Amino acid sequence: MTVAPAISICIPAYNEAQLIGRTIRALNAAIAELDRPCEIVVADDASSDDTAAIARDAGARVVTVEHRKISASRNSAAAAATGDILIFVDADTVIEPHHLREALSLLESGCIGGGALVTFDGRIPLWSRIMLGMMIAGYGLAQYSAGCFMFCTREAFETVGGYPEAYYGGEEVKFAKSLKRIGRFRLIRSRVMTSGRKLRAYRAREILAVFARAFTQGPDRMARRRESLDIWYEDRRDDPWYREGGV
Repeated sequence: MTVAPAISICIPAYNEAQLIGRTIRALNAAIAELDRPCEIVVADDASSDDTAAIARDAGARVVTVEHRKISASRNSAAAAATGDILIFVDADTVIEPHHLREALSLLESGCIGGGALVTFDGRIPLWSRIMLGMMIAGYGLAQYSAGCFMFCTREAFETVGGYPEAYYGGEEVKFAKSLKRIGRFRLIRSRVMTSGRKLRAYRAREILAVFARAFTQGPDRMARRRESLDIWYEDRRDDPWYREGGV
């Protein structure tokens, strides 16, 4: 008799051949320290590289989708998953055993969901360290999670309807707000490490232009327009830190 996984780790991915192997290897190591059945489900969203093959070779189950929208890809991974607990991890994020243990402890204490704040791999520019420090402080005060690590019960996920698919970005904040309306949502104490590649590959003025559009268009309207979020949806730029052996 096959035992259904108690925990499903859901990964949205688009052209993540460079980093998804690192992410899944770290998850496999973290899962090995849990005495609970787990699965890793990757929603490969129209990748043109070896993302799917690398994920399968690393032990993940891969479902193929064509959304080109991260909110919908997160939901597709969850729809294919079988666990009662859903943990959402981005394909460029490294999760350690204590992150999973802290998340499960919060759920076992009565929370219906939660997430984490972040640190970044590699060297990132001074301007980005200042800007992100302010953003992370704001997220911490508001108890909003970075999108690269979120978790919830299956029941809570289905009650709120998953991630709002009208949004190309900022869906993690909308999702957290929905969960907060029906139960307790908390952040783990530890920060998770995610990729700093955008901060290295883009100039300050290009990233600040995104915030300027949020101010002029309104953040809700901007998040519904793919063309307003070009740094997330255009072809990935080269990151010299990874090219030099940073992974």
